[in-house]
Amino acid sequence: MQFENKPQIGDGIYTVPDLAKILNLKYYKVQRLLSEYWDNRLAGNFIRSYSWSDGKSKAVNFHTLVEFYTYFHFREAGVTTKVILNAHKELSKMFKTPFPFATAGVLEGLASVGKRIVFQFSESQIINIDMTKQLNLKFIKDFMNKLDFNKGELANRLWPLGKNHSVVVDPDHQFGQPTIYGTNIIPYTIYHMVKANEPVDFIASTYGISKKQIKDAITFCKQAA
Repeated sequence: MQFENKPQIGDGIYTVPDLAKILNLKYYKVQRLLSEYWDNRLAGNFIRSYSWSDGKSKAVNFHTLVEFYTYFHFREAGVTTKVILNAHKELSKMFKTPFPFATAGVLEGLASVGKRIVFQFSESQIINIDMTKQLNLKFIKDFMNKLDFNKGELANRLWPLGKNHSVVVDPDHQFGQPTIYGTNIIPYTIYHMVKANEPVDFIASTYGISKKQIKDAITFCKQAA
């Protein structure tokens, strides 16, 4: 099985700072764990590039960003990278995708039993993962609720603050950078205007957005700071 993961229009491009901000994770942890992906883990496992680099900075596509969140919490629960890779490989074969942790069926089938992670899709299809710590499954389930999936059950959109807020990460818009839904406006554009003491009514009128959308943009930027 061989998959390619090179920069393409519609895939999104995310650096380490992007992952940390969008997923609301610690920068240094993202940097360290992405290096595990990059250097000697998933790339070798699939004979493919799981991320790419210009020699200085690493970047990943949208589906890798989504998968990284699950990978992050598995590692936080003490699951070894080797065990995660084995599960990832099996799930990739079962679901015929290089991104099983970004698939609705996999995330829905995820359960935590004591210090074990269980993927169960039928009576005969069960994958067990041992942990050294207790996994807070709520993190992953809440994250899944922030995702939209296409007809193939692969994640195609992320709502970082939740679906009741207007900030969205869509790889088809602005190279996958967070935008205000229905527009190509970057939240930081609005945030910087607010910080410059521009009146909210003026901002709303200028960009054709609501005060609620402005509030969501501010919330996202403050959370990502």
